[in-house]
Amino acid sequence: MFDVYNDDFILAQGTSTGSLPESIEKEKQIGRIQRENFRRAYRAGARLAFGTDAGVYPHGGNAKQFAKMVEWGMKPIEAIQTATLNAAALLGWQDKVGALKPGYHADLIAVEGDPTVKVSILESVKFVLKGGEIAKNDYEGSGRTRAASALPP
Repeated sequence: MFDVYNDDFILAQGTSTGSLPESIEKEKQIGRIQRENFRRAYRAGARLAFGTDAGVYPHGGNAKQFAKMVEWGMKPIEAIQTATLNAAALLGWQDKVGALKPGYHADLIAVEGDPTVKVSILESVKFVLKGGEIAKNDYEGSGRTRAASALPP
């Protein structure tokens, strides 16, 4: 598992968010090495799973990592798969999550646009279906959620 966004956050906002000076200095020294190791692992064919140091940056910011994974060599679809198929396999849950199939947990998101073209749009999730229930709906009242509301309970 890798988190290739944490360095950017710490260097840009660490001082204002209370990171210790030694943590910021450490990021200056090893942040690039971490990203180069990510690129090496990817190029070597390692199966990578989406990781997060969400304790370093505010919860909800982890989607910024997708764009960083692409910046350091992955294709957008491969970055997405680190958080779906690859993460499910790492947890041993590939028969329960990580794909849209009958019998799998019904968790999905909707965004405006194609994340396989511009992966950063995953930072602006408009709709969340969690366990078959609507958990977030920025389209409420727009008539754009008919397919989701037609799902069986």
